Amino acid sequence: MDPESRQDFTAFVEARSHALFRIALALTGHRQQAEDLLQTVLAKAYRHWGDVRHGHPEAYLRRALYRQQVSWWRRPMRGREVTTGRLPDPPGADPTEQVDLSLALRESMKRLAPKQRAVLVMRYLDDLPDEKIAEILRCRPSTVRSQAARALDRLRALCPELDHRQEVHQ
Repeated sequence: MDPESRQDFTAFVEARSHALFRIALALTGHRQQAEDLLQTVLAKAYRHWGDVRHGHPEAYLRRALYRQQVSWWRRPMRGREVTTGRLPDPPGADPTEQVDLSLALRESMKRLAPKQRAVLVMRYLDDLPDEKIAEILRCRPSTVRSQAARALDRLRALCPELDHRQEVHQ
């Protein structure tokens, strides 16, 4: 890679890696897995940066994140790391309601099926239309809609604080 392309790639990563990391974290539900996912995608993009940078690099990388995550779902379960719900030293409770709600939502999102989580991330975090989500996940738009509906129903069941909070603010 020539020095100009390398410098362009470095500037892009410095400017947009935080936003891309948020997407990776929402897709995986785990900080370490999100870091691995983003690093894998960035490493692949680095090799093709000369072609990628002239189009829409962020859109390219977002799609690469989704596709890489889907390919990881399809890998055999042997050899994967298994995470647990308990940490050796649990963090201290934060008294603010927003943090508690955020943690409850994060835990609930982890318990969704990976495809449902991906649909919610793309629909509500990336604001993508169902047709685009279906194209990325290689399924039908009706499947996207049904996955989103099931995921939201499951989220409401897993995280009842969401419905309670909505009633309070209406």
